[in-house]
Amino acid sequence: MQPRNMSMSGVVDLAAVKAAGEAKQKAEQARAGGGSAAPAGLVIDVDEAGFEAEVLQRSAEVPVVIDFWAEWCEPCKQLSPVLERLTREYAGRVLLAKIDVDRNQMLMQQFGVQGIPAVFAVVAGQPLPLFQGVAAEQQIRQTFDQLVQVAEERFGITGIQGLPEGEGEDAEEAGPEEPEHPVLAAAQEALDSGDLDAAVRAYREVLQGEPGNEEAKVGLAMSELLGRVRDLDAQRVRTDAAERPDDTEAQLRAADLDMAGGHVEDAFGRLVETVRRTTGEERESVRVRLLELFEVIGGEDPRVVSARGALARVLF
Repeated sequence: MQPRNMSMSGVVDLAAVKAAGEAKQKAEQARAGGGSAAPAGLVIDVDEAGFEAEVLQRSAEVPVVIDFWAEWCEPCKQLSPVLERLTREYAGRVLLAKIDVDRNQMLMQQFGVQGIPAVFAVVAGQPLPLFQGVAAEQQIRQTFDQLVQVAEERFGITGIQGLPEGEGEDAEEAGPEEPEHPVLAAAQEALDSGDLDAAVRAYREVLQGEPGNEEAKVGLAMSELLGRVRDLDAQRVRTDAAERPDDTEAQLRAADLDMAGGHVEDAFGRLVETVRRTTGEERESVRVRLLELFEVIGGEDPRVVSARGALARVLF
């Protein structure tokens, strides 16, 4: 499944000729002067006060990927480590700026972020939406490759020079690490590679022995969601849901598509309304699906708390 907005086709509209020329000139000046000094880190936390210096100005020499996240967002906790690892692997060809939406509401509004996780890029001062919602490592890597190519071809931006492959300067001193859970590691690897069936099996294996393992619960819910939507025709699903509001299966498919695309409130609202319309086993199947989607986001997410309240009202 391709996450929403993974395409880079919109860059032409965002890349004004003047901005391209200015960025290319800055990049050439930097190279002529022996290259700019590398930033303190390739993965940085950014707030509204530092946005201009740490994102806009740096985007003239390196594509800046922006990760909008929050502490309560469980999918963010799945996505952010992948973004950070790939950023270090790309060794200066991209920079990752992490923005906590709870502390930086203005930036969230300026970028039009509707749900998290949401990933954008800034190239030569020009904003570019990349994707929203969950994404596998292979798809993120393809997006990074496209971003690097666009930055170089249209703006002459080649990134921070002189960093060895896979060694960002922000690498922290490694302390003693806890032993990695082998089955969870295998599950995450399967999820990242797009082998959803293997990921589901592995997460279920973990939960058989550790029913309370939160990482496995979230991973299983996410893997099952991606498995349900990977072969869907999005346009057909949207049309069916609009034309057949009383078709429970049509609403379930549309809710899955909403969730996978990062439209969390839409997914929850659709299923709460479907619960209200239905009875018996049909109602129970929708309720169970809604609880599964709650697992994808995490019980502490305010959107889950709100949806639980709405569900209780229609049930009782």
